[in-house]
Formats: sequence, structure tokens, C-alpha cells
Amino acid sequence: MTEEMVILVDENDKQVGLMAKMEAHEKALLHRAFSVFVFNDKKELMLQRRALTKYHTPGLWTNTCCSHQRPGETNISAGSRRLQEEMGFTTALTESISFIYKAPFENGLTEHEYDYILLGEYNEQPEPNPEEVAEWKWLSLDTVKEDIAQNPEIYTAWFKIIFDKFYNHIEV
Repeated sequence: MTEEMVILVDENDKQVGLMAKMEAHEKALLHRAFSVFVFNDKKELMLQRRALTKYHTPGLWTNTCCSHQRPGETNISAGSRRLQEEMGFTTALTESISFIYKAPFENGLTEHEYDYILLGEYNEQPEPNPEEVAEWKWLSLDTVKEDIAQNPEIYTAWFKIIFDKFYNHIEV
């Protein structure tokens, strides 16, 4: 199996090339990504705790799923693909906002992403892939915000950034 490629972009999200995912993270190059936020009819957010075998931020809590678009994929089709791969379901997604962030990790890798926020609704039980997801739960946004303030070390960097700067844009 060949290594997954990411789409390198400039600050305006104009594609400037392709690169192997690990190399882009090693060199901290700006690349396109997405973060999916799925809510139930109680307005609770589905969180996942990343599998303990993930190459960065293993075991941390984060949004429903996230990943990178593949060449030729729209944000929505990429989000739908990855939602199925990680959480075992699909649902209609809509685009919300996008932003750039940079987060270095202790293992020498850096996420430097042009991240699109995708929103969806779902009320069933997911069937998470255990290679991707250790566990999951539904929480209200207020509860998540309070827990991030009290326990920031148990959440991914991008999730904390989204809650800090874009809280009002992730409600469905």
C-alpha cells in the first residue's frame, strides 16, 4: 500500500503540490484537512478518543473525526469517506468555516493545516473502527467547553483551538 498523500496549499487554500503525509508532518508544511462535528437531536456532540496506536496524539479526545482530503476529493466527500472509515456511519455534511493552525507534537511531527469544519447530524450508535477510535461519547457543547478548561491535556490541539476560537460556528 502506498503512503497517503496530502494536498499542500498556500494561505489562500490554493493547491501548491502533493506530498506524502508523514513528510508533510515532519516538515510542518501547510496542507488541507477537515474536522467533522456530528450532533444528535439533543444538540450533543459525538466525541471520539483516538486509538492508542495512532502515530500522534494517541488516546486524546477530539471531534467526531478528522483527516485529509485526497486529490480530487471535495471537502464533503472526504468527510463522508473518513466518517465511514473511523466511526462506521455516514450522514449528510455541510461546510461551516475554515482556518489555519499549527501545532507541534512531542514526537517531532507538526500539524500545519488549512482545516475545514464540517457539520452533520446523527442519532444512532456508531460502529467505530478500533484501529482509529478507542471510545466515543455524546456531550453537550457547554460540558465539552468546561472540560477542556479543566482538563486541556486530554484533548487534541486542533479541537482546543476550534473550541477557543470558533465555538459559535460549530453549533447545528
